[in-house]
Amino acid sequence: MERSLLGARVATYVYFVLCGTLMGAWVVHIPAAEERVGISHATLGGLLVLLGLGAFAGMQVAGPLTDRLGARVVVPATAVLCGASLVLPGLAGDPWSLAGALLVFGACNGALDVSMNAHAVHVEKAYGRPVMSGFHATFSVGGVLAALVAAGATSAGVGPVAMMAAIGGVSIVIALASVPALMPAASVAPADEGSGDDEEFDASGDATGASRASAVRRGTTRRVWLLAVLALMVMLCEGAANDWSALHLRDVLGASTSTAAFAYGTFAAAMTTGRLLADRLVARFGSMAVLRHGAATAAAGITLVALGPWMWAAFAGWALFGLGLAGAVPQLLSAAGHADPAAAGANVSRVAGLGYVGMLAGPAVIGWLTHLVDLNHAFVLLTLLCVTTAVGAGVLRAEPDPAPRGETAGVGH
Repeated sequence: MERSLLGARVATYVYFVLCGTLMGAWVVHIPAAEERVGISHATLGGLLVLLGLGAFAGMQVAGPLTDRLGARVVVPATAVLCGASLVLPGLAGDPWSLAGALLVFGACNGALDVSMNAHAVHVEKAYGRPVMSGFHATFSVGGVLAALVAAGATSAGVGPVAMMAAIGGVSIVIALASVPALMPAASVAPADEGSGDDEEFDASGDATGASRASAVRRGTTRRVWLLAVLALMVMLCEGAANDWSALHLRDVLGASTSTAAFAYGTFAAAMTTGRLLADRLVARFGSMAVLRHGAATAAAGITLVALGPWMWAAFAGWALFGLGLAGAVPQLLSAAGHADPAAAGANVSRVAGLGYVGMLAGPAVIGWLTHLVDLNHAFVLLTLLCVTTAVGAGVLRAEPDPAPRGETAGVGH
């Protein structure tokens, strides 16, 4: 049992790294794709929206499919599709073909994202302790790995298409090789199922057990959507940091372009570090405390960025912002999956999908606000979102600590 659980955990790490690497392999080649197709920044921005829309659609399909077929089937299948579709943006020669390629690649990546998170929920439940944040940290490692490979390939004279095809091919091989370690389909009872033997009837003959089951179902659905709203706010903050952190240092504080690039690097490094530490903090203090205090820390950090007139204050603020947000999304996805293990995929897809909408909207919302106020003052919106998340963290109070159960610890292990 312990060996098989360790294998499942390692395999989950592998798929998170693959997902991050595949997305990173596209991101690092965006400039080359823009130049090859001959489009403007504005057109590219519109095409990137299609990547997000594809990801959202893929998430909504993969969630219920994972619940029906099991993560052991869906995770490797989506990983293979994602690896195969990576080369499509590299082959695109005009805006229309690039649009189609991004839509397909986004759908495959989103499907992999949700299915591997659903599998991570079952692994965490089988372990009986928090492990979700560690998985998300390895996704970031995948992005770094893609950047290093791209740099090495470029210096060696390897073209974008050849490199993307190679990364996709290697990813497919690794994805298929990792299948045996994945947990088999879990046999779980939905959270809203009642025990037929214990059903009680009132004087009118109505089954009170069915009423309780209906109430539990409604409560679970309502709670999952509350988690999704929090994910939207948190990931809107992440999206804003991704696109505006470097511009803030350059345009507001007058930093050089090379120095400004370290703003996002500081944010990303702090987030990765926080995710490596978050599981231990959750085990000690609970997921609600990590979300609440993390959001409060992020609020303090982005406020320092918005109001601080010095460059060192901006770097410190972006570091606090990344550190505070680090554990938020993993805890929200984990809570969604544990709310009803039989519907983990569907619930994770709701939270991840709405969160992804926030990720896409973040840069645009901040950009719109810059027509009304200065860029640094627009960041005050992120402060408000973080404070709201801290206040709403109580939704995690009802989340029981993950505990190994015979029916979810991997049948047949």
